[in-house]
Amino acid sequence: MTAEPITPAGAVGGPRPRPDRISLRGVAALGHHGVLDIERLQGQRFVVDVDCSLDLAAAGATDDLAATVDYGTLAVAIVADIEGRPVNLIEALAERIAQTCLRVSIVETVEVTVHKPDAPISVEFADVAVTLTRSRT
Repeated sequence: MTAEPITPAGAVGGPRPRPDRISLRGVAALGHHGVLDIERLQGQRFVVDVDCSLDLAAAGATDDLAATVDYGTLAVAIVADIEGRPVNLIEALAERIAQTCLRVSIVETVEVTVHKPDAPISVEFADVAVTLTRSRT
């Protein structure tokens, strides 16, 4: 068996590298989502993780915030989504957050995980979460 050739950084050809990513982990806020009246009335904590895939070459080369995602601003927008209009399903909340991330013009793809650690489930559990992936194309 022969080893695959190593393509130096910046060389033309060879396999396309994985997209660059910006990740936010553990963005938390109180939301009033769920199908039960008690969830809508009392609210509960939701925790969100996002992975935004984008090309970070310009940001790396220029050291310019305008060439990347301002993750502080994105985190504030995610909190606003969590605290916003109630939905029945965390799937719908994840979709809302994905669309918020895709409104950042350089984000190509986003993976969103919404955790509902205090879901009203009658058995002991560590977490319940929904993960979805959305792209511009």
